[in-house]
Amino acid sequence: MSLWKKLSAIALTGVIGLSTLSPVQAANRPTSMSPNAMVTTPHYLATAAALKTLEDGGNAVDAAITAASTLAVVYPHYTTIGGDNFWLIYNAKTKELKALNGSGRAGEKATIEYYTGKGYEKIPSRGYESANTVPGVVSGWWEAYNYAHKNMGNNKLSWSRLLEPAIGYAENGYPVSPNQVYWTKQATDPTDNDLKNLQRFDEFRKIFLKPNGDSYQPGELLKQKDLAKTLQIIAKKGADGFYKGEVAQKIVADMQKNGGLLTLKDFEKHTSTWADPITVDYRGYKAYNVPPNSQGMASLSILNVLNNFDLKSMGEGTPDYYHTIVEATKQAFADRDKWLTDPAFVDIPVNDLLSKQHGKDMAALIDMKQAAKAVEPLDPKGDTTWFGIVDKDGNAVSIIQSHYFDWGSGIVAKDTGVLLQNRGSYFSLDKNHINHLEPGKRTFHTINPAMLFKGDKPYLLYGTQGGEGQPQTQAALVTRIIDFGFSVQDAIEAPRWLHGRNWGSSSNNLKVESRIPQEVLDELVKRGHPVEKLEAAYTDAMGQSGAILIDPQTNVKFGGADPRGEGAAMGY
Repeated sequence: MSLWKKLSAIALTGVIGLSTLSPVQAANRPTSMSPNAMVTTPHYLATAAALKTLEDGGNAVDAAITAASTLAVVYPHYTTIGGDNFWLIYNAKTKELKALNGSGRAGEKATIEYYTGKGYEKIPSRGYESANTVPGVVSGWWEAYNYAHKNMGNNKLSWSRLLEPAIGYAENGYPVSPNQVYWTKQATDPTDNDLKNLQRFDEFRKIFLKPNGDSYQPGELLKQKDLAKTLQIIAKKGADGFYKGEVAQKIVADMQKNGGLLTLKDFEKHTSTWADPITVDYRGYKAYNVPPNSQGMASLSILNVLNNFDLKSMGEGTPDYYHTIVEATKQAFADRDKWLTDPAFVDIPVNDLLSKQHGKDMAALIDMKQAAKAVEPLDPKGDTTWFGIVDKDGNAVSIIQSHYFDWGSGIVAKDTGVLLQNRGSYFSLDKNHINHLEPGKRTFHTINPAMLFKGDKPYLLYGTQGGEGQPQTQAALVTRIIDFGFSVQDAIEAPRWLHGRNWGSSSNNLKVESRIPQEVLDELVKRGHPVEKLEAAYTDAMGQSGAILIDPQTNVKFGGADPRGEGAAMGY
């Protein structure tokens, strides 16, 4: 029986290990526990595929590549090989944490003058002209694979083996999930604005809709034959199979035929880059994230501000708890929106922005009785996938992969199956804006993976989908686990909020899940928060998060996945 055929059965076996019911929220699904390794992803098929890679002798990076490639097939509305990724990789052998930037740069023809000359005031969000940055995903996989196999040991599996599940699901089909059905209908609403109506793009319609134009229904098999062929080339030739040769030629030919900007030179020049992670202290732990052009500094900045408040004495779920984190978020976003772009183009004072003194200064600006009005968030929408892996040797990977909006640009390059991202549409056309468009530049990225260390080892891997919500949900996970002792699963399932906008939303306010008590919401309104109570008790408008906690005494791994999505945490 082929590896691909075994995976569906594995996905249904559940998680090895039991969990005690938390006194905080006993109704939640149990936290997954395992003595050896743990995987959590936002789709059960990706989790099963990654776990099989670990069981077959692969390391955490190998399993991350399997998960990432599988997600690029079975969760196409959130991620594809036409997007970007960021990594945190912990090498248990060398006790080193490394950051990998797998994001693409703007093409050589992508200039402000090009867009303004066509009458644009902003870069289009959909279509060929929105796909103005090189996809970095495959380069990120390849760079991580080569690092791991040179430096981490346990390199039993070949590169091609890691892509087998993804190729199998692309070639033979995978059952469409309810989440994909929902986002397909959202994207193909003919009565809505130009951000939707993606059926107007021929390849999108051919691949992701039935021949009669209807959406696939839950459980129906969707095949992506062109993508399978592309993945087979990558499996054989590595990153060169994507950035050099026939795949790149087909992508560029289709783009240039339809007014796109990327060139073969753009693809050939692309590289992923290594960097030192950025960090802040939090309650005796060390929180790590990836440096700019990712908004990881905003996620850390929130924790840096919260260090100056005694959240535990406030109580979890109280008006003070929500107010303090929302106000800390506003301060962190103000710094982010002032500075965040490609550090190769601007000297960003990250160390100063994450210093303890700056955290104290921002904390001093927070009025516990009144919500700040002068600090406004930006509007970075985004759909993405975060996933985490810890292997039996203690190697750990926190990775996030995305093509920006749901379905990215909406453009599938002809004869490749590659759905291209629209991340470059976030560039500004204002030359005075910190994140203005320039050829060869990486744009502001909302996506950021995180780790929390206890001593010199990973203690918590965590991350989430959700654009503007990512730093906020990361803060929710950390505070609920560290300050209040929640289990991993309870922290994920606890009521969430979102300050600012998110995809599909026109309002810029404080959205909250309906489980937050009305008396808490009334107090937040009294303090000046523009609260919008959502109908759903659990909604993926808040993103799909996940986490893995490693017990330093027993080495048991505790994994959680979000009921707002279709993920699973599984171990062995």
